[in-house]
This record gives sequence, structure tokens and C-alpha cells, in this order.
Amino acid sequence: MQAWQVTNPGALPRLAEIEPPFPVKGEIVVRVEAVGLNFADMLSIQGKYQVRQPFPYVPGMELAGVVEACGPDTTGPEPGTRILATCPAGALAQRIALPVRRINRVPDGMPFAEAAGFPIAYGTSHLALTHKARLQPGETLFVTGAAGGVGLTAVEIGKRLGARVIASARGADRLDVARRAGADVLIDSEAPGLKDALRQEGGVDVVYDAVGGPAFDEALRACRPDGRLLAIGFASGSVPQVPANLLLVKNLTVSGFWYGGYDAHAPDLVASSMAKLLRWRAEGLIRPHVGHVLPFEALPEGLALLRDRKATGKVVIRVGQAP
Repeated sequence: MQAWQVTNPGALPRLAEIEPPFPVKGEIVVRVEAVGLNFADMLSIQGKYQVRQPFPYVPGMELAGVVEACGPDTTGPEPGTRILATCPAGALAQRIALPVRRINRVPDGMPFAEAAGFPIAYGTSHLALTHKARLQPGETLFVTGAAGGVGLTAVEIGKRLGARVIASARGADRLDVARRAGADVLIDSEAPGLKDALRQEGGVDVVYDAVGGPAFDEALRACRPDGRLLAIGFASGSVPQVPANLLLVKNLTVSGFWYGGYDAHAPDLVASSMAKLLRWRAEGLIRPHVGHVLPFEALPEGLALLRDRKATGKVVIRVGQAP
């Protein structure tokens, strides 16, 4: 079968012919229809992600597809069932073997391209805002990178949880994407004076930061007493430092959040969160935004969109032909 393969750290992925997977006990084989790309895929390809894959390996951490077969003595969904799933790696292939515990059924009417980009971005924002930050109705949430994959879901889920949402993104077009997701206040990330702009809005209770860099420090200084800042990622390439004296004076909390870590040590928490999110999607309460759907052979173009921070919502690679 065809798969994208990375042979050594920093090398560009290349299309290769590899052996198809065979499921062992507890696994199913899925025919992959679409794969969601994440900033973490770029870091993994460069050998810089917190979990290092042995090279050569097939990248890709989330997918949607169709069940083809179950392993021996394995109870799983019937062949033909539409599913979505996360995995440490291996999604960018025509087929993949997955543990049954990792899969969820795709709601009726949800296209594969949308399902493929659903679990990591929505799962990250939902658990970060509910479990980690304890966001409450009426609080003010500030989201950096609010037009990107995870940022846009944070805007949407923040509104769903009853928060007032301030969104930061680069340029009018990207800010309009955040506005349509429910943002109440829009701030251009290229405009100076972020700290003052946030203070003019009364300060913030929770910061959801997937960008890092100077915005982290300015948002931290605009937090109200007992504010909480979530470090989700560092898309800017700059890892900020936290002034501990500021945390003390304003009783602030800075927390890191890595979705993959929860999948490893709190799988039941991840499962209950995903079940709720899929119910919300089935009920039309959240509306995923897929900004780009690219053919299988255009993976390098998709990674470039993430690298250059030009994507809005999710970038999805189409593997199969099913809608």
C-alpha cells in the first residue's frame, strides 16, 4: 500500500510502498479516508516532538475511515463502520491497524474530511478549558492564534461554555473566521499594545495560548487576579519564560496542556470528553471548520500551510474517495 514515510529527522516525507497492516488481538484495520494535520506532525517530522518516533516512520496523528477487519478474538465495530481516531503516528497511509479503544463512530452526516480533523483540536480545547482551566460561564477567555486549528475550537467551545471570548489572529480575514466561530472581541495580533487592549476590555480570566512568544507575556500581565493561563503550544517558535513574582502577586496559575499525555494516563477522561463533543456535533451545537482539503500527494503543501501559519481551521489530507 502507499504511505508517506519519514526516513530521518528533518527529512521531507516521501511516498513509499509499504506492507499493509495485519491486526493483532485488540486491534482493527481501518481503510483511511482522510487525515487531519497538526502542528505536532511538523515537530515530529523534525525529530523535535516530545514523543520521538523511531525512523523510518509514517506520520499522521488523527484520521477518519472505514473498518475493514478485526483482529483475532477482538470485539469491535462491524466492517463498513465509519470511524474517527487518534494515534501516535501512522495515519498518513492507505490503511492502519488501531487499538479498538482509540476509535469513535462518526456521527451520521459528518463527512470524512470533517471527522478527520475533529478529535485532536476539539479534544484539546474541551479538556483544556473544562478540566484544566475550569472555565466558568460569564468569565472572559482570551485565545491566541484564534483562526488556527486548535484556536478556533477554543473560541467555539469557550462560547459554548458561556464565556465572553476575545480572539487574536493575524489580519481581517482570519479575524472574521474567529468572529463567525463566536468571538465577541477581535484583536489583530500584528497590532501593538496587546496588554493594554486586553486591559481596556477589563482583563481576562483564562488565556488559551497556542502561539507563545510576546503574546504570552502580555496576556499574562493582563490577567485578572486568580487568572489561569494555558500553555497549549508554541507556533511562533518562541518558548516564553514565566515571571514567578507576577504569579505570586496576582495569584495566577500557568498550566501546560498536552492532549497526548492525557490519552496515555487518563484515557477514560479523554473518552468521556470525546463522547460529549461528538454529541454536540450530532446536535449541531459545534460546527467544525475545515479550511483546506488537499489530495494525498499534496502532503508537503499541507505541512507548508501549517509551517507558515496560513491555514484557517484544519488542514486535511484526502486519502480515499468516499465523501
